[in-house]
Amino acid sequence: MVPSYRGGKVVVIGAGIIGVCAANALVDEGFSVKVVDPLEPGSPGQCSFGNAGGLSPGSCIPNSLPGIAGQVPGMLLDPDGPIGLRLFDLPHALPWLLRFLANSRLSRVRRISDGMIALNRLTLACYEPLVKEAGCEDLILHRGQLFAYENPNGPAGSALSIGMRRERGVKVEILDARQMRELEPAISTDYRAGVFLPEQGQCPNPGRLVAAIAKLAAAKGAVFTRHTVRSLVVQQGRVTGVATEGGVVDADKVVIAAGAFSSPFAKQVGVRVPLISERGYHIMLPNADTGLKVNVNAAERKFVAAPMEGGLRLSGTVEFARPKAKPNWRRADILLRQAAHMFPGADLGGMERWMGNRPGMPDSIPVIETAPRHDNVILAFGHGHQGLMGGSVTGRLIAELATGRSPSIDLSHFRSSRF
Repeated sequence: MVPSYRGGKVVVIGAGIIGVCAANALVDEGFSVKVVDPLEPGSPGQCSFGNAGGLSPGSCIPNSLPGIAGQVPGMLLDPDGPIGLRLFDLPHALPWLLRFLANSRLSRVRRISDGMIALNRLTLACYEPLVKEAGCEDLILHRGQLFAYENPNGPAGSALSIGMRRERGVKVEILDARQMRELEPAISTDYRAGVFLPEQGQCPNPGRLVAAIAKLAAAKGAVFTRHTVRSLVVQQGRVTGVATEGGVVDADKVVIAAGAFSSPFAKQVGVRVPLISERGYHIMLPNADTGLKVNVNAAERKFVAAPMEGGLRLSGTVEFARPKAKPNWRRADILLRQAAHMFPGADLGGMERWMGNRPGMPDSIPVIETAPRHDNVILAFGHGHQGLMGGSVTGRLIAELATGRSPSIDLSHFRSSRF
């Protein structure tokens, strides 16, 4: 069936999960779509590739919570802690970190939580028709999500986040050590309590998901170009395309979905936001046959263990550094020690390491809007740790903005003017 709407030419900057979902939604609306990115969709160089795979419609807890200001110094000083910051990168990261701490006020946390749940609650509903059409329904699993605590009173200490989830309609189950072991027998007996979210989902291969959705968009007419976008083309105050090393690509509309690399393009249309690269690391353990069924968040140690098609993936460490800085592989090696603790006796040989640039906002939610001064430019970046989760919904929102329809969710949470 050929869509009835004909909206002209759209260039999407970025072929990660946001870009490929947008490409599908835009093609379905009858736009002529070109997606420009130097990397192959779903390839290891993309941030989307390294995601932990969580697809959680109940995800609504910001990274910055009350009390975080007292915890950050200890995290930074702990060599095995979840946060890394090189001294020479402190001037680069400090303004962002101060904004991050400012968002820990309870009033801000509740407001941010409302924005997160508005975006994320539709993730599975929006992915399911996409993966069905793409023929990769095996990449969406409905198994739940577990937060595992070493402190048996840990769930009581998380009363704020548990209460915020329940207030927003998320089903939460509190597990004792026996119940948690029945759910996931492979986990160390050091973990003695759990919080289980039974309605959550997961993707066992984020890279393959991105590639499959890109292939679907291409089959429907979207064109993928392996070039680097150098700048927007602005003529007489209006964006008319993008300039790449291969030449200018004309456009009636431009979508900026370049993840951590979106700031320079946003600045060209007068939008300045505190976007930073939260460099994420993961390890893959191809021989660790633990029998793990669900994504497990180690609540105190701040990492995620996820069963993947290629083995066991552990992720969660963050490093504040400039995107082009060399990887600090010690950040990945920390995760190997965490794996040994959570899964005693597992075969941890054959480790593979990965690093990528997460597009981090200090309030844990992205920018999604039509650029205030340029009505033919759509901003869609800054999803941080939840890009895979937000991809399907953001793609739909981009198409709604491009067609001029009212967005299906309230976008006031995601305006750049909040900064």
